[in-house]
Amino acid sequence: MFTGIIESIGSIRALTPKGGDVRVHVETGKLDLSDVKLGDSIAVNGVCLTAVELPGNGFAADVSRETLDCTAMNDLKSGSPVNLEKALTPTTRLGGHLVSGHVDGVGEVVSRTENARAVEFRIRAPKDLAKYIAHKGSITVDGTSLTVNAVDGAEFMLTIIPHTLSETIMASYQPGRRVNLEVDLLARYLERLLLGDKAAEPTSGNITESFLAANGYLKS
Repeated sequence: MFTGIIESIGSIRALTPKGGDVRVHVETGKLDLSDVKLGDSIAVNGVCLTAVELPGNGFAADVSRETLDCTAMNDLKSGSPVNLEKALTPTTRLGGHLVSGHVDGVGEVVSRTENARAVEFRIRAPKDLAKYIAHKGSITVDGTSLTVNAVDGAEFMLTIIPHTLSETIMASYQPGRRVNLEVDLLARYLERLLLGDKAAEPTSGNITESFLAANGYLKS
């Protein structure tokens, strides 16, 4: 779990194909790695990754095909700046909101407007996520915990203050950029709870026999 409060801006040092997926090497900048061990979680642009190497100036993690397909990590290249946050501990100050590091979908920056010292961003979410995004609710964009200031269909507005612009990669956002989105966990659980007894009924979104067979779990 994470808080959505970015601790450092790092950069991608290398993306190395490995057995069909990718190993990413991240230089972590000012992020303190003294308490990080192999197997610990670090969020990279809101994607929870497991440290498999700790060379001293950063870490390496394996990125699965599933993660590449479901996030904006395919857009990264060597030198790309990234938001970084270590997993929270029982004594971590919860300054943002509870964030799982499991991306729900990829959004797109629609517009950027200067507003005094702040910047307003309009972001378009995938249509199936629109129901989870509420005025004055929380949303995570590339790992950053933010408050939604307005909602219009599948698009929502963010007002970003100078501190957030300087401490995250949002200062570089321009229209057309793809961003990782994670909706509020409470909205997800509330939706499931409201299903009542229907939650136990199978749907097309559940694991099916065809899925199991395609992935080698069922033997003929």
